[in-house]
Amino acid sequence: MKLNILKLRNLAIAGVFLLSVTSCINDLDVKVNDDELYTSEQFYANPDSYKQFLAKIYAGLAVTGQTSPNGNSDLGLEVDGGPNEGFSQYIRGYWQLQELTTDEAIIAWGESDNPGIKDLNFNTWNADNKFNEAFFARIFFQIGLVNEFLRETTDEKLSSRGVSAELKAQIKTFRAEARFLRALSYYHAIDIYGKIPFATEDYIIGSGVTPSAQSREYVFNYILGELNDIDGDLAAAKTNEYGRADKAAAWMLKAKLYQNAKVYTGTDRSTEALTEITKVIGSPYKVATIPYADLFKADNNINGAQDEVIFPINFDGVKTKTYGGTTFLILASCTKPVGATLGVNDGWAGFRARQEFIQSTGTDARVMKVAGSTDPASISDYAKFEEGTKLIKFSNKKASGASGSDGTFADADFALFRMGDAYLMYAELAIVNGKGSTATALGYINTLRTRGNATNITMSDINALTTTDAKEMFILNERAKELYWEGTRRQDLIRLNHYVSGYTWQWKGGIQNGNSIAPTRTLFPIPNKYLNINSNLSQNPGY
Repeated sequence: MKLNILKLRNLAIAGVFLLSVTSCINDLDVKVNDDELYTSEQFYANPDSYKQFLAKIYAGLAVTGQTSPNGNSDLGLEVDGGPNEGFSQYIRGYWQLQELTTDEAIIAWGESDNPGIKDLNFNTWNADNKFNEAFFARIFFQIGLVNEFLRETTDEKLSSRGVSAELKAQIKTFRAEARFLRALSYYHAIDIYGKIPFATEDYIIGSGVTPSAQSREYVFNYILGELNDIDGDLAAAKTNEYGRADKAAAWMLKAKLYQNAKVYTGTDRSTEALTEITKVIGSPYKVATIPYADLFKADNNINGAQDEVIFPINFDGVKTKTYGGTTFLILASCTKPVGATLGVNDGWAGFRARQEFIQSTGTDARVMKVAGSTDPASISDYAKFEEGTKLIKFSNKKASGASGSDGTFADADFALFRMGDAYLMYAELAIVNGKGSTATALGYINTLRTRGNATNITMSDINALTTTDAKEMFILNERAKELYWEGTRRQDLIRLNHYVSGYTWQWKGGIQNGNSIAPTRTLFPIPNKYLNINSNLSQNPGY
């Protein structure tokens, strides 16, 4: 029995659990619909059901509902006039908040079809922004799924169902993976929102008590505790099925938390970050010895990129039809003629890079520009796709040049964690934080540069960085070249002190030449919709 998150629609669980977004946000829970053919206990009578439910949780990072890419999502936001199913996809929502709010991307779509989208471009969003609202709901939908799974897999419940010892042992690993996925969503929540509603599987459904709000620091410490607790139950690094979490994924998440700890808690934890990232780098994962572009192609689950990807979100053009994920990242980055070269039959003329990003990355070969484009780098009108440098990152072409399995929906997987990022995290700790070895950092940077056909640097280049600002900008630029459009930019700019001020890009703050923004913009607001549901929540400053 193999976990296949790409075949979610064929799983029995799709017909068993009908999920309410109000329940997810108010209770941080999911509920079984009593009108369904199968009751909860009938569902768990099938030994395969436990892995099927785990598949549902994993698939929640990729797909949006149980019907089609144009149907109602699991969240049900369409009922209230909110974003449609495609807009509510996890990676699409996360990416938009992390990238459109920075120098790496600006989207040309107008307000008539995408109300609120320009406010992400301009850093002028408010607590009614529908894109922010959709991602907030998606995060807590995922957390609610995990809480329900953990409630249904306690030793007491498994014993009452006569679950075999062999299956119990498997479920122990399933539970560890589910807790990792909950930790991942809580990490995204504190990164974007700071204080958040919080509940675990111990929360009593139907108690009439809404979940409490917890501080960023509280949830930060909770996540670390969870990751420490599950370490012994996760599969060893690179021994689990592709697409499932293992020890290295948990180490990488811990390293991310520690590296951003000063932002989240006010305390520097770079020493601990070095410990965790060193474990990741010492694991069986490695920088893939393939062309850089192949990391983002339709067959990146088998073309060698899988050697580097520590935790992917799996997509398949036939089995995970969604207008989010890598389908969005390909179609929204190009016009139809360019789309044809990327293995898709359309192009949505959406986002491109701002001129400051292009200036900071120079001629680095990893920043892949659309061949033959003569469009100006400067953007005087954000709604004109013809303005701004057009880039390529993700593709529905295979390494061989053949197209993916579908002309609309992409096969390319999205790497949330990969070794290239781990190398640059180490480099930052060494160069900016004074941890680790700068010689080792130089080697890691040049390994990535060599793989990407970029010019190597020398120790003299690093020694020439004599100020903190210069070191921070060097790392920001290096990460931009390797990781552009991979959903890290907003967090990087905040951690390295160049998001609010000190570095400006076109249309930052809503004016063409850019401007500094309020420090409160380092957090998104708690959506008004959910403040009205849970009286324990309070709004972030500035909103």
